[in-house]
Amino acid sequence: MMCGCTKPKVEKMNVEHEISLLVEEIHRLGSRNADGRTSVKFGVLFNDDKCANLFEALVGTLKAAKRKKVISFDGELLLQGVHDNVDVILLQE
Repeated sequence: MMCGCTKPKVEKMNVEHEISLLVEEIHRLGSRNADGRTSVKFGVLFNDDKCANLFEALVGTLKAAKRKKVISFDGELLLQGVHDNVDVILLQE
């Protein structure tokens, strides 16, 4: 019987990698806000072709990045259409 002991480590590496890709995409698509931080609208991220190809689950990557305090956005969950104008703010340049 397999214990699955290596799976969490692999998933953690994938999450870290996806978060680093997300930071790159926020830099590519975003601009400086009044506070000097880079931000981008959720709808811009969600509708970008490159992001669509990069991220299997963009919303999940955003939640993970928010938990790690890499980004900030209002609310717990972002949904296409409803939250297109919500700013995703990069906290760590």
